[in-house]
Order: sequence, then structure tokens, then C-alpha cells
Amino acid sequence: MKRKAMAGAAMAATAAAFPVHAQEAEGGDHDLAKKLSNPISNLISVPLQENMDFGAGPSGDGFKSTLNVQPVVPISLGSKWNLILRTILPIAYQEDISADGRSESGLGDTTQSFFFSPKQPGPSGIVWGVGPALLYPTATDHRLGGEKWGAGPTLVVLKQSGKNTIGMLANHIWSFAGDDSRGGISSTFIQPFFAHNTSTATTYSINAEASYDWKSEKWVVPINLLVAQLTKVGKQSMQFGVGGRYYIEKPTGGPDWGLRFVVTFLFPQK
Repeated sequence: MKRKAMAGAAMAATAAAFPVHAQEAEGGDHDLAKKLSNPISNLISVPLQENMDFGAGPSGDGFKSTLNVQPVVPISLGSKWNLILRTILPIAYQEDISADGRSESGLGDTTQSFFFSPKQPGPSGIVWGVGPALLYPTATDHRLGGEKWGAGPTLVVLKQSGKNTIGMLANHIWSFAGDDSRGGISSTFIQPFFAHNTSTATTYSINAEASYDWKSEKWVVPINLLVAQLTKVGKQSMQFGVGGRYYIEKPTGGPDWGLRFVVTFLFPQK
């Protein structure tokens, strides 16, 4: 696969994909339930998201595993605003992707988003956050990242109504520095999402993680279905999720389908 195509794939893999959390069982902690359904709430969490993709590479037999470590840290900015710091550090292993018979492993490029969000919902219950997104060239192998520094705007908007959450995340990142031998980055990411929470703390969700590489003029669009359960292990609140995805649009050499497993550690503030 060409380096430009690999850079676009790396951007798609490290873009800020939001897990949609489960709601507490009815009769439980209502405040925590609302926070768990809101990806920019005042709640510390550490999702570990494992993605396994199949059918990629020049021969269509390639496999890639990406473990996204995604800590979320809210910071109070006075009485009206929060700053939500979200980081995505990918740990990747791939084989028969860059070439048949070749494998690579290591860190990918890190994406970090800063969302400035009002503490109170707006008119009609709309929750929103906006700020900058930064791309750091942390990849330990040039085939796992773009070797570029990048930055751009990011936005999330959502509405909660009863047991449903609907919203969208978007960002765009341009490269501004890095290895001159690598192609530049201009990538748009759009993620509409919907989740339904049940009275037993189970969440059924669907989202699209669409990315468009303006340099190669190629889309990557997987559709993800996920079911997740909120529980406690000892005193630790956790969510476990499992799902699958299918790529409805991809460049040559992109994957056909994949699996997703998520474990999220939750740390409600006292």
C-alpha cells in the first residue's frame, strides 16, 4: 500500500471516535446515568477500545489490531464551563497490510481533543462542545502513522431524550510540520451516533465513523453496531461492550469488516 494511503488509514484509525456509554438501571444513581450517556460530561473515564479489522492489504488477506487507549479528563473552568480533554493513543499490530508477508507493531499517531462545553444544556436540551484537535506523530513505525504534526477544529453536539441519545462528532485536521518526504494530511472525520439505554443498564448503539482524505480524495466509512453492559467489579464501575462493523466505503486495500471490544473504567467525581 502506498504511503499516502497508509497515512489516510492512520488518520481514520486515530480520529476521535466516541464510545456511547450505558445508562444506570432505573432507580439507580440518576446523575451518573446522565453523565454516562454524555461523552463530554463531567466524568473521568478510561475506555480501552480494541478494534480488529479483516480483509485488508494488497491481497485482501490482511489483518490489523488497534487498541485505542482513550482517557477522558474533565476540568472545571469556573461556574459555567468545562474543558473536556480526550486523548486517543493507538497501539497497533498488522500483518499483510503494507505488503504480503510483512508485519508491523507499535504505537500509532496520537489524537488529542479539547472540548470547551457549557455546564448546563442549551435550549431544547442541546449539549455541545467545541475546541481544537491536535495530532502528534507518536507512531513508532512509519507504516503506522503519517509522521506529521497536525491541528484543526473539533465539535460535538448531542441531545438526550428519555432513554435515547443522538448526536454527532466532527473534526478536521491539517498537517503543518513533520517529515517532508511524507504526504501532507487534510482529513475530515464525521461520526453520527445513536444509543438506546434499557432499564437493565444495557446500551444498544449504532454509529458511522466516516473519514475523508482530501489529498487522495478517498472515503473510509465503517458502520458500527455495539451492545454494552454497565456493571461493577468490586467497587469499580465498568462497562463492557462488544460489536461488529462493516465498511460500506473504503479505498483499495482497505478492510472489509471488523470486530470491536470495549472495556471502560468509570471514576465518578465525589
